[in-house]
Amino acid sequence: MTETLTIRGDAEFLARTGHLFSSVREEFVCAARDLATWPRPGADRTFGRVGGSGVRHVRKLMSPFALADESSRAHLRELADEGARVRIAAGALPYEAIVIDHRYAILAGPAGPGDRAYTVTTEPALVGGVHSLVEAVWETATDLGAFLRAERPLLDAGSRAVLRALGSGATDESAARDLGMSLRTYRRRVAGLLAALDADSRFQAGLRAGELGL
Repeated sequence: MTETLTIRGDAEFLARTGHLFSSVREEFVCAARDLATWPRPGADRTFGRVGGSGVRHVRKLMSPFALADESSRAHLRELADEGARVRIAAGALPYEAIVIDHRYAILAGPAGPGDRAYTVTTEPALVGGVHSLVEAVWETATDLGAFLRAERPLLDAGSRAVLRALGSGATDESAARDLGMSLRTYRRRVAGLLAALDADSRFQAGLRAGELGL
């Protein structure tokens, strides 16, 4: 392999990097915004190979956005049950990367309308730099179990619909009409949502919901 190369598209990513994942011996570290960053189901099969090959350290560092829905939380809990160490960063990650055995680093380019680009490098300085950045965020991140046990409001489907309406910027009248409820009921649901998020204003509720990955 050349020291640095760029791969475009999920299909090429899986085809060109599969041998790297199957060669993990000591450590596999993954940092991602959510579960959509790295191609799946190929990535799931890859983890299964890594987790079952006697690798000593498998770590996943995720942003709070990865906990936006129950299926994502369940997937991360499953990985933790299989032996991976999973932590949630305090906020959005400025990069998404995989580091394998301090030998290879893979960086995911920004998501866009076209094929996503991935950069693979074996350059020791670059690999070490990426690993150090991931390690710095990892040290300040919270263990998945502790994060899920923290006081995070459990919002039902109706509350989530109200939260989405608030985020859309729609007027109360328009939001209530779209949700099929009276204006009085809608505003009561908004008040309850603010209380659940421990927010004094709708703007603060939006910030709080973002911090919690809701």
